[in-house]
Amino acid sequence: MIKSRVYLAGALLAAAGAANAGVSVTPTVVSDYDFRGISQTAEDPAFQLGLNYSHESGFYAGLWGSNVDFGLTDPDIEVDAFAGFTGGDAAESFGYDLGVVYYTYVSASDFNYPEIKVWYSWDFGGLSESAYYVEGNGTFPIADSGFAFVAHVGYSGGDYWDTFYGDGYFDWSAGFTKSFGNFAVALKFVDGSDLPGPGPVFSTESKVWASLSTTLPWASE
Repeated sequence: MIKSRVYLAGALLAAAGAANAGVSVTPTVVSDYDFRGISQTAEDPAFQLGLNYSHESGFYAGLWGSNVDFGLTDPDIEVDAFAGFTGGDAAESFGYDLGVVYYTYVSASDFNYPEIKVWYSWDFGGLSESAYYVEGNGTFPIADSGFAFVAHVGYSGGDYWDTFYGDGYFDWSAGFTKSFGNFAVALKFVDGSDLPGPGPVFSTESKVWASLSTTLPWASE
């Protein structure tokens, strides 16, 4: 799932880096695979790898993968394909991102489902139920420190959530990001509405979330 999740910040970065179109690879280690406030790895760490092609026109496409743990024998691996168009004015802190994602699960294709932005799926989780997700994100640089404060709020709703949980739910997060050379770290607090779940599987408990990532090839000095 393309979670990496701060979308507005991603759109700004893509817009700012459009002149450097090409192929990039982004490996990431996270303390938990968090998807809209819900753990996808039973609160365990995850290794995630993205392959992205971007063009100066704003078009992008790629693949993204992660280990998962749904409390079942399968699946263990998620691989997503995505494509879209991004743009905006990084100097004015505005960006947009229009695209589509297809979520797939190795050895468990019944879970596969598509989603378009603004996030809407007509077959969420492969269960023939519709669902939508709306969100707001902000990135606020802190003087010349290299740190940035990041904030996110989202809401999940639709037939899927009404059928299986009786209602939709909110999620939010707030924290800080910092770049060290070619590496980026993030530390956030994640919380939201509590959904019933079997222990750590699909947990919506509040948590401190951390990540370490880099994007290859590294920029030359």
